[in-house]
Amino acid sequence: MANDNSFAGPLVGSIVTPAAQKMTLTSNYLNFHGSGGANWSQQYLPELYAQEVERYGNRTVSSFLRMVGAEMPMASDQVIWSEQGRLHLAYNAQINPTTGVIDTITGVDSGAAETHSIRVGATVVAVVNSVVFKALVTAVTADHTGLTIRPYTAEHVNDLAGIEDTNDQVIKFFVYGSEFAKGTDTMQESVEPNFKSFTNRPMIIKDHFEISGSDTAQIGWVEVSGEAGQAGYLWYLKAEGDTRVRFEDYLEMTMIEAEKASGSNVFSSVTNAPEGSEGLLSAIGSRGIVATNQFNASPELSEFDDLLKELDKQGAIEENMLFLNRDANLVIDDLLAGLNPHISGGVNYGVFENSADMALNLGFSGFRRGSYDFYKTDWKYLNDSTTRGHIGGLKGLLVPAGTSSVYDQMLGKNVRRPFLHVRYRASEVDDRRMKSWITGSVGGATASGIDKMEVHYLSERCLVVQAANNFIRFDS
Repeated sequence: MANDNSFAGPLVGSIVTPAAQKMTLTSNYLNFHGSGGANWSQQYLPELYAQEVERYGNRTVSSFLRMVGAEMPMASDQVIWSEQGRLHLAYNAQINPTTGVIDTITGVDSGAAETHSIRVGATVVAVVNSVVFKALVTAVTADHTGLTIRPYTAEHVNDLAGIEDTNDQVIKFFVYGSEFAKGTDTMQESVEPNFKSFTNRPMIIKDHFEISGSDTAQIGWVEVSGEAGQAGYLWYLKAEGDTRVRFEDYLEMTMIEAEKASGSNVFSSVTNAPEGSEGLLSAIGSRGIVATNQFNASPELSEFDDLLKELDKQGAIEENMLFLNRDANLVIDDLLAGLNPHISGGVNYGVFENSADMALNLGFSGFRRGSYDFYKTDWKYLNDSTTRGHIGGLKGLLVPAGTSSVYDQMLGKNVRRPFLHVRYRASEVDDRRMKSWITGSVGGATASGIDKMEVHYLSERCLVVQAANNFIRFDS
């Protein structure tokens, strides 16, 4: 029986409201002088708790990139890397079964028209109309946009049982070797390894906090603490610490959500318009795998097996990490629990050696399917009601573990890097990974005569997503 639950959020006025800058506002302090009965002139002082309550627990959402990536400096305003192409030759095309002529060739990965690298004498495995056969390449056009094949077991392709005589039939084929007659010349031409080059550029991210000198002397009634380790009775210290933690969250969120500016009219009316950068979600959308309708309320194992087949087509990296929202995580738990034979009354007791005492712990941390290992966890960024949890649209990500080998244009050699890593601008003079500095005449700063303290934050960085074809984005 389905639950018919509903949840109403906290009342709007149920807690003091934080301000972006100055802290000495009526909305930021507990006021016992106003109307409503609570007044310091009463016969008995009210009972006042001295500490601020951590109402939302640990509020930061960063940690994703720290778990799966690394950070490395760079000196340029652009990062360029190259990725290997496929080792074997495979194509989709159209064939005239009567003549054996193949044209309209497209790449397996791109689906776009391209020239081929097949040479005369190559042997191929092909399929036309579900009929699989072996053939020899007998001719190749000069511009490598077409070729001619002859099957080993018939004079023409249309002589094979099950293949019609209709022109322009779909054919899929790949090269498995070559064969030549005695006394013939060597294989002509050579196959050059192909690679793809990708670029990204760093973004400049900024934030700012300020407070007047008078406000820094104001002592609050409530002891505060925050994620940055700040504590005490001075509200402005907490505000500065919260600004820093928020900025650190922005650094990670920007690497996830960033988009490159594209189009002739984008930011056309903006002065000093930025150029954007390619974030993780954007990289997977353009170069990776996007899955929809996965991890629904009634999942089937076959849905998950479809993901394995997609991974098989790519790098087949054995270990992968799943970062999921709450619903998707529970759906996988339910799916795995339902596969276990030790089930009683709808509750799975076989997850932990068939122990009923441990049956309530259904939070699977890892599992293996086929030749793949998966490690899953909740991703707070997708659940928090002030980040992706507010708008939805994303169930999670599959991220390959380990490293990949790529050619680094700056170093001039192959290097091993994590699939995800952040590059930040740095030199011997300036390190822009995470800069912060104080200006004004308050809080130890003597940079100006203005009666305030200003704290500035800046970072310049971009995300490098290598081998994005091994990543999966689960859209709602």
